[in-house]
Amino acid sequence: MKDHHADPLDALRSLLGEAHVLTGQATERFAKDWTGKWRADPLAVVRPASTAEVQGCVRVAADHGLSIVPVGGNTGLVGGTANTGALMISFERMTAIREVRPDAGLAVVEAGAILSDVHDAVAAHDLMFPLTLGARGSARIGGLLSTNAGGSNVVRYGSTRGLVLGIEVVLADGRVLDLMSELRKDNSGYDLRDLFIGGEGTLGVITAAVLRLVPAPRYHAAALAAVRDLPAALRVLRALQTATDGAVEAFEYMPRTYMEALAQHRPDLRQPFAIHDHAVMIDLGGLSRPLGDMLEQVLADAVEAGDVLDATVAQNEAQRAHIWEMREAAAEITFTRLPIVDNDVALPLDGVAPFIETMTARLAQMDAGADHLICAHLGDGNIHLTVYPTSDAPAHLDAIREMIEEVTVDLGGSISAEHGIGLSKLGTMSRRKDPVALDVMRAIKGALDPDNRLNPGKVVPEA
Repeated sequence: MKDHHADPLDALRSLLGEAHVLTGQATERFAKDWTGKWRADPLAVVRPASTAEVQGCVRVAADHGLSIVPVGGNTGLVGGTANTGALMISFERMTAIREVRPDAGLAVVEAGAILSDVHDAVAAHDLMFPLTLGARGSARIGGLLSTNAGGSNVVRYGSTRGLVLGIEVVLADGRVLDLMSELRKDNSGYDLRDLFIGGEGTLGVITAAVLRLVPAPRYHAAALAAVRDLPAALRVLRALQTATDGAVEAFEYMPRTYMEALAQHRPDLRQPFAIHDHAVMIDLGGLSRPLGDMLEQVLADAVEAGDVLDATVAQNEAQRAHIWEMREAAAEITFTRLPIVDNDVALPLDGVAPFIETMTARLAQMDAGADHLICAHLGDGNIHLTVYPTSDAPAHLDAIREMIEEVTVDLGGSISAEHGIGLSKLGTMSRRKDPVALDVMRAIKGALDPDNRLNPGKVVPEA
C-alpha cells in the first residue's frame, strides 16, 4: 500500500519524529567516510530506533522510489556509503546489547552496537567476541557484518562470518527476514545468513545479530621480533602454533618501510630495537597456563636457528599495549601522503613473499620514484599495500592498480581480503572476478532488489 504522504520526508517525519530525519547541513557528519575520498550527498539521513522503524523507512523509500544506503560508524575505506540523493539509514540509535547468555556462548545485539561496547559487555562474563580492529571504538556491528570484517584475530578465530550465528534483515520491499538463529548447526537449505554478511547493504539492511562468544583468555603474551625473511617468519608462526596448541591470536608483519614511517610519524611509540628489514608482532592468548615461557622458548630456538635476529617480549600489560599500538597506528600513517593507490589483498601464506618481491620489481619498472608501505595480517595472508606514485594521473593510478591485481591473481590470491568492494574496487571486480560468479551475483541482486535501490552501484559491477 502506498504511503499517503506525497513528500517522503513528511512520511519519514511522521514515522520517526522531526529530530530523527536529518537534512541539509545536519547530514554533514555523514558526508564522507574515514578516508575523506568518498562523498555522500543524501536526500536525508534517518535515525530509526527499532527494526519496525527501519522497516517503515524502507517501505517509505520503496513507495517513493528512493535508494537506501545503510550507515554504521562510517569507518569504511572503499566508498561503501557514498551516494547522491539516497536515503541514508543510520543505526546510531539502535545500540542495544539485548542480552548476553554465557551458558549458550552468545550475545544478541542491535546493528548500531559499537564493537568496543560489545567487548566490554561480554568481558563482564569472562567471555570474548574475538573480532577486533583499530576502529573498534567507532565501528558498529551492522557495518562490520556488511563488510565481513577481518581484523587482527583472524588467524585464530576467522573473519566475521565465522563469528555470527544469526541475523535479522529488512529486505528491499520492507519485509523482515528473521534469521536470528542461536544454533551451531542448521542444515535446512541455503545459508541465507552468509549471503547478507559481506553484502555491503546491497541485498538487505541488517538490523540485529546473534554473535558467537568464546572464553576470554586468562593469559596473554606478546612480542615484537625481527626475522630474517618472510619464510623465517612463517617457520616461527608454525613453531608457535605447535608449542601453544594454536594459541596465536595475532601474527602481524611490519617491514622496514612501515617501521621507518612509524618512527617518523609516531616518535612517541618508541621502538625497542634497531629497525630491520622484517619484523613481526606476536600475540598469544590462553586459558590454562602462562604463555610467556613458551613464547620466549620458541623465540630462543628461532634465534639459534637464525630465523629471529632480535626480539623483545612484553613483561606486563602496558608493554603489550605499546606493541599493539605500534601495529594499530597503520591507518593514520597510511594517509599521511597523497596520491595513493591502496590495496587490501589476500594470498596463500607462502605466496606473501613472492607477491611482495614481484610487485616491488614491477612497480619500479612502472614508476621508479614510487614508494610503498606494507603491513600485513601475516597469519592469514592479508596484505595492506599502499603505493605512493609520483603522478596522480588517473591512467597511471589505474595501471598500478591493475598490475597489483594481476600479481595477486597469478599467485592464487584475492583482490579483496577484508575492506570490501564498495565503489573503489568495481573495476577490479569486472576484470578479476570469475564471469560466471558475477552472473550469479547479478542474479541474486536482481531477485532480492529488483529495482536496484539497496546501496546501488556498489559491490556488483554492471554487466
